[in-house]
Amino acid sequence: MTWRQATREEIYTYYAEEFPRYVDDLPEFITADGPKQYAVAFRDPHPVRKDDVPDKDFIRRDTWQTDASGERTSPEFSTFEDVVELIRHPARNDPLGRSRFALADPEVLEEPEPRPDAVYYALDHWKRPWALLVDIDAKEIARERAADTVFRDVDEQDDEALLDAAGILDAAPEGYPYAFEDIDRAIEYGFEVRDIFEDDFNAEVTMVVYTGQGVHVYLLDTDPAHRYDEQSREVLNDLLLESYEIPIDPVVTADRRRVARLPYSLHADVCSIVQPIERADFDVRSATPEVIAE
Repeated sequence: MTWRQATREEIYTYYAEEFPRYVDDLPEFITADGPKQYAVAFRDPHPVRKDDVPDKDFIRRDTWQTDASGERTSPEFSTFEDVVELIRHPARNDPLGRSRFALADPEVLEEPEPRPDAVYYALDHWKRPWALLVDIDAKEIARERAADTVFRDVDEQDDEALLDAAGILDAAPEGYPYAFEDIDRAIEYGFEVRDIFEDDFNAEVTMVVYTGQGVHVYLLDTDPAHRYDEQSREVLNDLLLESYEIPIDPVVTADRRRVARLPYSLHADVCSIVQPIERADFDVRSATPEVIAE
């Protein structure tokens, strides 16, 4: 088993044929107008209409138009199919319309329609408390493992040299800054965090999402007793990092402006479907899309 980048054609085919089958399986809080934003990342920067604005390789688009006071006025997306159309054809269906800051129309450019390398949604939400998310990345696990196993003079700031000296760059999937065992360990950590949420926080609604290079672990209870303020998130970070020694990214937990990979979107760098999982022994090979496996 190895990994590679998905081609432009594979990305388009996935969102045109396979992704729509998963829309009904999305978590109930991910709707056309619930998250405050959707975001799309591109492999190659795409021009915008305004000549003196740099090309964009990442865009955020609000789900509602708002007035000067921040109150909602009208939704940008009528149904989730409108969101899907933005994902399939970001420039053609840019909610900014003919604004000078919208993506430029591919029909008047030599550049082709941009394709999404990644699709995100905002954790900040119009209709419910902000979702609490913990990020566990295989890259960080691999670096820590390399640092523990390399016993020679390697510049600690040179990650590539460190990973190469530990043999991680040559391990499957070759060329990536982690090995499959690091992804498996990230998944195991994810279920440990879920157990902590349920046992220590009495959480009733949790979710573990395989992201392609690690996991996101959600605490989704809407009970006001589960506060999502800055202080409680700092306490959670300290608990997981120091008491349980779980290698999370504390910035992700703390930042209300964060976006997260949309479940069932395609992680195009590794040809894997981002998806909720129920078992710590999840086989990452099962996440390869049908359109690519064929």
